[in-house]
Amino acid sequence: MEQGSAREGARPAYAPGVFPYAPANAGVPQGRVPEQARGEHTHSEPSAPRAVQRHSVRDQILDALRAALVDGELVPGQVYSAPALGARFGVSATPVREAMQRLAVEGAVEVVPNRGFRVTERGPRELAELAEVRALIEVPVMLSLARTVPADRWSVLRPLAEATVAAAAVGDRAAYAESDRAFHRAVLTLSGNEQLVTIADELHRRSQWPLVAGPATRRAELVADAAEHTALLDALIAQDLTVVQSLVREHFTGADG
Repeated sequence: MEQGSAREGARPAYAPGVFPYAPANAGVPQGRVPEQARGEHTHSEPSAPRAVQRHSVRDQILDALRAALVDGELVPGQVYSAPALGARFGVSATPVREAMQRLAVEGAVEVVPNRGFRVTERGPRELAELAEVRALIEVPVMLSLARTVPADRWSVLRPLAEATVAAAAVGDRAAYAESDRAFHRAVLTLSGNEQLVTIADELHRRSQWPLVAGPATRRAELVADAAEHTALLDALIAQDLTVVQSLVREHFTGADG
């Protein structure tokens, strides 16, 4: 594979042209001068600032890159350039560079001066350490919630648990990763501690990146992990603290929990 380009044969997270920039006069009939250009004022249809549109594109690219990381399409140790990835997604290099800089803050990639961004290489030890820290945070919180949160509030989270099952059933690792984090965020949000939710979500995201030369997560493993969500929800509703503690710890040792 050539450095600074997308992996040969990899399924693009989005087809080229999905995120094209809209022209500055998009939606204005040809030959018609916009009211603002004539000096007229309008309050009903203000034009959207360019920066908002650019950041919207950046966020979409960021989601696409995160999905590519989870899927293993962005290979650990490989260097990718913003222009090459921009061509792949049908956008300029600017939103790609901005998205990659955000991933660098998260630790998913590192900046390689004058070349691009290298996908971080991770090993089993880092994954085990992340699982340990997550358990230290989430196990006591969930045990506390199991004692205090009424059953009807847990039942509202059932669709989120079922979403992980649906994603696992078709082997969609990126969709599973998103639904998995959504379920855990919803559970921890019941604690009322926003800082805890933010930190736990960041640790969770890091635990979902692929290992160096690690095997792709099999569908059966995803299905087993998803089943733990529904089982955990049942245990929380039943206030079965022993099962809750066991399931949460076991969940963190899985491939994508």
